[in-house]
Parts: sequence; structure tokens; C-alpha cells
Amino acid sequence: QVQLVESGGGLVQAGGSLRLSCAASGRTFSRYTMGWFRQAPGKEREFVAAISWSGGSTDYADSVKGRFTISRDNAKNTVYLQMRSLKPEDTAVYYCAADRLARITTAQASYDYWGQGTQVTVSS
Repeated sequence: QVQLVESGGGLVQAGGSLRLSCAASGRTFSRYTMGWFRQAPGKEREFVAAISWSGGSTDYADSVKGRFTISRDNAKNTVYLQMRSLKPEDTAVYYCAADRLARITTAQASYDYWGQGTQVTVSS
């Protein structure tokens, strides 16, 4: 069992930056692929980024490539999402998720554990 707790959300102006953190419980964190997803008001939840257990492989949604960076610190059981050049369309609740299988996937159904989400609001 893994519990995930996101933090770092808030209100930021367009062009600004935020760093989200996701703290995981459990001794097997380093074995999980980790992902970030987001859900904007009135929209489906969508994939944002994912990182392999070692941190050696990453994947990003086209909409965030070049602006967002996912990373992890297995010693701290934490995964991060550094967000730069934020746009109003990045406004959403951001969720982190853990996948027990050792491969990166964008499919939400593959992820086994989810956090409660953190709100990111980007003003224009």
C-alpha cells in the first residue's frame, strides 16, 4: 500500500513558476513508476508527466514539453513537478499517481495509487 500526498499548489500569474511535490509512504517507493495528471474544470483528467523508478526515463504530454520537468528523490520518497512559463490553461487540480509496474505509461488505468490532488491556478 502506498499513500501519496501532494503539495505546492497555489495561485500564480501567467509566466510564473511552481514546484509541486508528492510525498509517498511505504518502503517500496523506489520501485514505482510515478506520474502526474491534472483535471481542469469541466474536463477529463489527463496525463501530464511520468518518470521511471530510477529516474532515467521520463515522458511528457505535448502541452507541457519544454515547460515542465518531472524528477524524483528516492531517498526522500518524493516526486516533483517543476512547472515554468505557466499559462492560464494549466489551471487544474494536479494529482500524482504510482504504478507498480516498471514501465512508463500515460494510461490512468495503469496507476494503482493516487493522491488527493493540489490546486494550481494560473491567472492571466
